[in-house]
Amino acid sequence: MKNIAITKDIQSSLTPADVLNDLLEGNKRFVENDMQEIDHSALVSQTVSGQYPKAVVLSCIDSRVPVETVMDQAIGDIFVARVAGNFENTDILGSMEYSCKVAGSKLVMVLGHESCGAVKAACDRVELGNITPLLYNILPAVKQSEEEVDGTHDSTNKTFVAKTVENNVKLTIERIRERSAILRQMELDGEIKIVGGVYMLSSGKVEMI
Repeated sequence: MKNIAITKDIQSSLTPADVLNDLLEGNKRFVENDMQEIDHSALVSQTVSGQYPKAVVLSCIDSRVPVETVMDQAIGDIFVARVAGNFENTDILGSMEYSCKVAGSKLVMVLGHESCGAVKAACDRVELGNITPLLYNILPAVKQSEEEVDGTHDSTNKTFVAKTVENNVKLTIERIRERSAILRQMELDGEIKIVGGVYMLSSGKVEMI
């Protein structure tokens, strides 16, 4: 049973590779329906005075992708930032910098997901209120996929959507490195890793890119 929260000493002992492996092992437990038992009350008590999460995950808001659940993580284990389409902006970059530089996290993961509604909307060039400027952030991935995938370039083309989901993760990672000198240097120094994956709605598995 998980009843001990991550301490500063535990966090400090972890490498970025350790953390990535831990998240993927957690996802494996989720897929196999063999998740750890968690003493939530104990973790609540232990984390009142502080937190030492091992990773920060940028994911979509999709209700089918509850990050802590699909990675089999508990209270105090990971930071999670969520926005439709899992792209970075200034606020999210600042949150990631806090997670790693201030709070000591060892891993940044950008997590897209299969059949993402925001990606489909960007593929279809949807225009609706504040959704329109939100989708602008995904259009670079759409345009890249248009050069890589044959057929119709809209949400009716499943291959096109899947490639855009993948490209969106990759481009988001590139922009994180470009726009955050702090995270870029931490990665160069081996203090953190910045990685990407796609959660498959059809299987529950996180496939690394």
